[in-house]
Amino acid sequence: MRWRVTRVRPVRSAPSVRSTRRERPAKGETEEMRDHDGRSVGLAIFGMQSRALRERLGMTQAELAGHIGYSESLVRMVERGERRPRPDYVERVDKALQAQGVLVAATPFLRQDRYPPWFIEYVETEANAVSLYSYSTHVLHGLLQTEEYARAVFSARCPTLDDEEVENRVVARLDRQSLLNRRPAPTLGFVIEEWVLRRPVGGRAALKAQLHRLLECAAMRNVTVQVMPVERESHAGFDGPMTLLETPEARRLGYVEGQGVSTFVTKETEVSVLERRYGIIRTQALTTEDSARLIECLAGEL
Repeated sequence: MRWRVTRVRPVRSAPSVRSTRRERPAKGETEEMRDHDGRSVGLAIFGMQSRALRERLGMTQAELAGHIGYSESLVRMVERGERRPRPDYVERVDKALQAQGVLVAATPFLRQDRYPPWFIEYVETEANAVSLYSYSTHVLHGLLQTEEYARAVFSARCPTLDDEEVENRVVARLDRQSLLNRRPAPTLGFVIEEWVLRRPVGGRAALKAQLHRLLECAAMRNVTVQVMPVERESHAGFDGPMTLLETPEARRLGYVEGQGVSTFVTKETEVSVLERRYGIIRTQALTTEDSARLIECLAGEL
């Protein structure tokens, strides 16, 4: 698999920012095709089909939105393959565009998309990783989350996810956790800011269950959990959260997220910086033993 640094923008009007110079489209490859690079193929195809049908009728996105009772922004995101349409949306668009059931027939395939389009590449890499190291500053890493914690995280999303989408993402997140027990076992390390463990995501009961789950994970032989204490005045993690992965081919990659964008870091010199930074972060965090005692203490306070 060929990797390149990719930053995905959530809407078309946002500027495209990449850590490497943008390549020219390959022969026969349009700019529109490049916009869908790394995204769900099913959503991209559905979006391009609905757009072609709309343009055939000489209808604008605003006009289509008025016909079906959905916002123009949603129509735009669906046509760009950035948003999974609900069955009701598909039925209304199919009728408005005189598609005669062509779009409705695609509904079962759209439901098979378990992850946001921009996240699929990461999930595939994570599932096959031989090692993964994470530094978390806002919420716990998805591999460590309980069902209630994950549901609370997704329920807090803005723009708001509908109930069906929340449940789909919760199930998908829990399925990713099979990596913890995979054979051969990967080497997994997590450094977590202490305030992440104090925020009652989902309520006090949910947090207590989450802390106990964290202790269970920390007890696994292939997993280490460390806490960065709030009393530490400064440390090497001020640039934000990160994940480091190693592939079966011994390729080392970095991955960072923030405010609707995700970035794979593949350039060796840049990955090296992240690795050095993470190494210092681990030395500045509590030991695994002290971290476990702190987590037990926090759980006992709930």
